[in-house]
Amino acid sequence: MDILTYSPKYAEDFKNLNIAWLEKYFWVEPHDEEVLGDPEKYIIEPGGSIFFVKEDNKIIGTVALMKMEDNIFELTKMAIIPAAQGKRIGQQLMEHTINFARQKNWEKLIIYSNRKLENAVYIYKKYGFTEIPIEENNPYSRGDIKMELNLS
Repeated sequence: MDILTYSPKYAEDFKNLNIAWLEKYFWVEPHDEEVLGDPEKYIIEPGGSIFFVKEDNKIIGTVALMKMEDNIFELTKMAIIPAAQGKRIGQQLMEHTINFARQKNWEKLIIYSNRKLENAVYIYKKYGFTEIPIEENNPYSRGDIKMELNLS
């Protein structure tokens, strides 16, 4: 298993992994379509990053760090193919992402999620994320929990 950084050749994998995840658990919102349709514009160019998990020459997972403001990034668009779920790949991706953010000396990471994703919320808490108040106009109508991880 390798963790790779964004390359345009993986843009379609990024979109497809996330669309499949969203359709399985929720729905695809307009904000998702924008970001997934042009990750370079919405994530990479403003200073964010996208990582991919590659195993046996296939992309099986992804996660993005989207800049919210200076030194504060949203950990978003994490998806693992169903066949690879339950193998701690998401946790390895989480560790890689947190270590990357710490190396960049970022202040904090933010996650928007939904309480029905009990396993995901459990993992976020395991890695030190704590719940904070969610704003009324959060970017996702499906979001009902906001968490942060202070990195400093």
